[in-house]
Amino acid sequence: MELSATEVAEVAELVLGPDAGPGAWHVEPIAYQSGSPATGGLARVRGDSEGRTWSVFVKLVQNPRHWPLLHLVPEVFRDELCRTLPWRQELAMWEEPFAAHLPDGLRVPVLYRITELDTERLLLWMEDVDAIADRDWTLDHYRRAAVALGGLAARRSTPDILAAAGEPGWALRLLVGSRVMRGAAPALEDDRLWAHPLVVSAVDAELRDDLRRIAEAVPAILDRLDTLPQTLAHGDASPQNLLVPRGEPDTFVAIDVAFQCPLAIGFDLGQLLVGLAHAGHVEAAALPAIHDILVPAYVEGMRAYGVDPDPDAVTCGYVGGLVARAALTSLPYETLDSPHTEQLATLWQQRAALTRFIADLGFDLVRSTAIPPRSCPLPVMQA
Repeated sequence: MELSATEVAEVAELVLGPDAGPGAWHVEPIAYQSGSPATGGLARVRGDSEGRTWSVFVKLVQNPRHWPLLHLVPEVFRDELCRTLPWRQELAMWEEPFAAHLPDGLRVPVLYRITELDTERLLLWMEDVDAIADRDWTLDHYRRAAVALGGLAARRSTPDILAAAGEPGWALRLLVGSRVMRGAAPALEDDRLWAHPLVVSAVDAELRDDLRRIAEAVPAILDRLDTLPQTLAHGDASPQNLLVPRGEPDTFVAIDVAFQCPLAIGFDLGQLLVGLAHAGHVEAAALPAIHDILVPAYVEGMRAYGVDPDPDAVTCGYVGGLVARAALTSLPYETLDSPHTEQLATLWQQRAALTRFIADLGFDLVRSTAIPPRSCPLPVMQA
């Protein structure tokens, strides 16, 4: 990532105050997984201006055509992804519909500058939050995060906000239709893939057929989600995107918002549950205890802002969104051509356990959404 010295100096002045120069500074690239098509790079700029240290976080946001993993998308669908993915949506974090409706205990980072590199790439210069490591999250962090996300949902569920955000679930359907149903689902029919030694050693004998059942139910699950009360959510509320500043232990700093369209109540709890497990920082065995506290905490957060949701509807939105988004994409198929190492075998075992947990969590929902959505026995809260 190449940064302009002039811009670095101007941003340093915004951080330190008028007439402050950047002093000696350097760029620290940040390693990251290229899982997001819209993320082109991350870096931290550090400086020392006459003994005053400073730092900013810089993110390169891009059209998916620059994504290094674009080749994993079937060629026939690549152009559609590049045309339709709302890659600039992260800017919504600082706009009124999000930033002006935050509950207590949730804020966004300071945005110092946006640099438009060209029509398909931009740089975000933002506050470098000194946060605790996501590995240090406790059950109380999950509980408080769920409360905050419930409050966010309550504050962003008014008719005027929802009406301005478009059709319910359109961004989720875009992801599921491309990355899930066109990208991951075909792997379920590839006998050679399921005979691969890495796969055989990691998955249980029933997982493939169980995922096939889920794939068949995904359209009905999406239809069911559209019948639930809708909110505007964070959209990608994993612990990695809810930073806990060391100096503000009771606050979460939201980053990397996504899916800024009406979504089923409870949607944000899915990524909150599995984000660290997907990154290999939490074992699947720890997920049941986290799962058990999320819905009650989310309901508590909504009630704090005058919305009294049906917990069953929250559970349906939470589990349905998680299953549609992650059940078929959690196995790391893209690694099967890599050298077989102990580390890779461990990754497959972790992801297989995660996938099994998501599949099991979703089976009650699958049974209810395998019939027409209007006949689904789960109760629906009136929007």
